Amino acid sequence: MAGLIKREDIDEVRQRTDIKEVVDGYVTLKGAGLGSYKGLCPFHDERSPSFTVRPQVGRYHCFGCGEDGDVISFVQKLDHTSFHEAVEKLAARIGYELRYEDGGSGPNREEIGRRQRLLDAHKIADEFFRAQLLTPGAAEGRNFLHGRGFDRAASEQFGVGYAPQGWDSLLKHLRGRGFTDAELKLTGMFSEGGRGIYDRFRGRLIWPIRDIAGDTIGFGARKLYEDDQGPKYLNTPETALYKKSQVLYGIDLAKRSIAKERQLVVVEGYTDVMACHLAGIPTAVATCGTAFGSEHIKIARRLLSDDGSGGEVIFTFDGDAAGQKAALRAFEEDQRFVAQTYVAVEPGGADPCELRQAKGDDAVRDLIGSRRPLFEFAIRATLRRHNLDTVEGRIAALRESAPVVAQIRDAGIRPAYARELAGWLGMPVEDVSRAVGAAAKRQGPGAPGGSGPGHGNNQGHAPDRGYGQGSGQHQGRPAPAGYGSGPGVAPLPAALPFNRPDPRDPVATMERQALEVVLQEPALLEGATWERFSEARFSTPAYLAVHEAIRATGLAHTGDPVRWVEQLLQEVPEPLRPLVSELAVVPLPASTPEAVQRYCRDILARLFELQITRVKADKMGQLQRLDASAQPEEFQRLNRELMELEMQRRALRMDA
Repeated sequence: MAGLIKREDIDEVRQRTDIKEVVDGYVTLKGAGLGSYKGLCPFHDERSPSFTVRPQVGRYHCFGCGEDGDVISFVQKLDHTSFHEAVEKLAARIGYELRYEDGGSGPNREEIGRRQRLLDAHKIADEFFRAQLLTPGAAEGRNFLHGRGFDRAASEQFGVGYAPQGWDSLLKHLRGRGFTDAELKLTGMFSEGGRGIYDRFRGRLIWPIRDIAGDTIGFGARKLYEDDQGPKYLNTPETALYKKSQVLYGIDLAKRSIAKERQLVVVEGYTDVMACHLAGIPTAVATCGTAFGSEHIKIARRLLSDDGSGGEVIFTFDGDAAGQKAALRAFEEDQRFVAQTYVAVEPGGADPCELRQAKGDDAVRDLIGSRRPLFEFAIRATLRRHNLDTVEGRIAALRESAPVVAQIRDAGIRPAYARELAGWLGMPVEDVSRAVGAAAKRQGPGAPGGSGPGHGNNQGHAPDRGYGQGSGQHQGRPAPAGYGSGPGVAPLPAALPFNRPDPRDPVATMERQALEVVLQEPALLEGATWERFSEARFSTPAYLAVHEAIRATGLAHTGDPVRWVEQLLQEVPEPLRPLVSELAVVPLPASTPEAVQRYCRDILARLFELQITRVKADKMGQLQRLDASAQPEEFQRLNRELMELEMQRRALRMDA
């Protein structure tokens, strides 16, 4: 197991990675002033772009919803990965070899290179299969898709392709792109015989299986021809990239909708995922040739933010015996979720693809809308195994179903289902309630029905956290409101000790502009400028706290704005970190490097002039309260200091 990544390596990855290039993979960015870029926010729905990226300081900030952070937090949130995984992904992207604390290890450069070659091979194969679907030889594949209600646009949306019937079509293509047979053997796309390797997928429809980041890591292939002696569906075998227990088909397309709607729909096949998405259920995913298990649950919980604040997981299964068995297997994993779990089964036994073919998109949406709690399904399935017409059968059914009711997490619902069970069994409610209570005690104090705290097997499933070593990542906090004084900026959260600065206050506006300048151009803070800035008095509480944090940070790394802002984030009070992020990315009103420098010097000069004016006012007050005849030396000293301050003020105006 890898240890904690060394802090200096995290800083190096953050510094070396161009945040614009990374964000460009998710958001269309356009120039918004010198060194700033804007696009539609990926974290909330909006029509006018308010999501701003400033590569020079390595930060992003949405002036609509308040989301902010650096390139690591961006990858975390968009790819729904842990802090550790995000750093490793970015390190691999720039070819940087990470070091780990406590003797731990991570992927070395050789492993990173080998993994990238595998990903490249899959990407090229994906493109090859998609191109083949448009050839005359793929007519049977196109007919299959058309017969199930999928047009060309749908095929392109899901990347459906076709593997030619020959033995080496893909093999020749990848060899021609420079891949060796030794590399190709590791991809899982080829089988090996006495004469070497040959295409694993032949004469089949192909679905690319992608990880949560959108990289193709395997394929699923559906038989089309009668003379194909293979199974109906053939998937990539286990490889370094493809672990079927950790893969959910469609997760790359569904992840944002799952996170936004707090809903995950689990279906059984590739065409079911397509049917659901096309019918308006964009939260659908499918397992790939295996039951929905613990590794899938980890992915689901991360996407759902499964922390007890809502969310639902809906399983759809065929109405046959195999479908019921699958549903009961899913129920066994139910206690790993905090989200409510449901099951949706079409009475006639149709899957979502068949339902869409027969009755249209509305029928698919109605199926998901008709979901029932998974524990209700499990109870009824348990009862069906017994003859309820006999006393012995009812007693046996009670003994088997009482533990199911005892597992219901919601203490308000549990007694209601005990009464329901009594009705289904035709037994007194008191008898059933006692049986449920006894089953809860046998399950232990940590069980949902027990007397102890907690939620059964949900213990120990806290959401992923960040590095935890002062990384500046704020895992677990809600999307913060903005802190600025500009239009459309949300106020400070009421619970924070800092009030939102009044945008009509010229002093607050001056202080904000000065902080924007030094955060984005910290190299200006040198020599006398640093001394003047350090001695400046800020009156707005929020800006005063940022100013104090800047003084504590000092001049180290001011030549590297990315690292300097990151250090500042460690000094500032945590509630004000979004403010720092906002100040660091707001576009400065200048269109050329020279204009930026002029603007920055002018703002600082105005700040220093304001400070001089304040000091002069203080000294003028002292002078007026002084008896010149009684204290002539003090009177002369104050006059000299006032003259010096006036000379400094005039010099600032001349330099501006």
